[in-house]
Amino acid sequence: MTPLGAVFRPQLAPERLRSVCDVAEGAGLDELWLWEDCFMEGGISTAAAALAWTERVRVGVGLLPVPLRNVAITAMEAASLHRMFPGRALLGVGHGVQDWMGQVGARVESPLTLLREHLLALRALLSGERVTVDGRYVRLDDVALDWPPTTPNTGVLAGATGPRSLRLSGEAADGTILTAATNAEGVRRARRLVEEGRAAAGRAAGPHPFIVYLLTATGHDADARLRAELDAEGLAAVPDLGVAGDAGAVAEAVARLVEAGADSVVLQPTADEPDPEGFVRFAAEDVRPLVP
Repeated sequence: MTPLGAVFRPQLAPERLRSVCDVAEGAGLDELWLWEDCFMEGGISTAAAALAWTERVRVGVGLLPVPLRNVAITAMEAASLHRMFPGRALLGVGHGVQDWMGQVGARVESPLTLLREHLLALRALLSGERVTVDGRYVRLDDVALDWPPTTPNTGVLAGATGPRSLRLSGEAADGTILTAATNAEGVRRARRLVEEGRAAAGRAAGPHPFIVYLLTATGHDADARLRAELDAEGLAAVPDLGVAGDAGAVAEAVARLVEAGADSVVLQPTADEPDPEGFVRFAAEDVRPLVP
């Protein structure tokens, strides 16, 4: 069965998160995803709260911008979540929005180099290794976690869009997150590039899940809200992007992404979604039964 998720967008106030978590847990949603967007809400703090307020739902952060975070801090926080909530935390890292990174003085000359160094060090630390590395951006001197994860397969996901970042995800990450700017053909292209990276790094064996966001609008003015968001993001010309309609239409859009190579699909409401709790209930109760 293809996991189905929904996004709690950070345009919503943090205090709204608990009611959304309650609905996600009660309605049987597979995954609830959070974003660490500047300058809205912290990814780890909201993930910890969401995990504490639920018992079954997997909670993802897609993604944590690596320029903002020392890799040791990322590892410490990730390991704590994995130990407190085994098997339920899904954590992704990525470049972050470069303009935002510039605003806080964290923009680097080579985002790709930073992401590679961060991914390799983070995966090693979470595997319980003792790490010494003197990279361009990541420097660790005999660092090991006192409390590494005790559960296997706590893989690190990477958010990626461009060809070099997608190849890097295959080379150095355990899975890939694709934004809602990715249509079915984009998923196919991304899988090819990730596989190139995996092959180059000698990692072709084993799973590498793809998590794909799907911009989704339902209910009153769904078509207008979807078009407005695509226009605002400069994506109106991309074919077959996003979906507006009832549960059947959304399930068909999910199926197209799965056929193209998505391993799980996360429904992303428009920024002006009038009923976030209702959206989560719609995903879990109406769309989920239609997704094989």
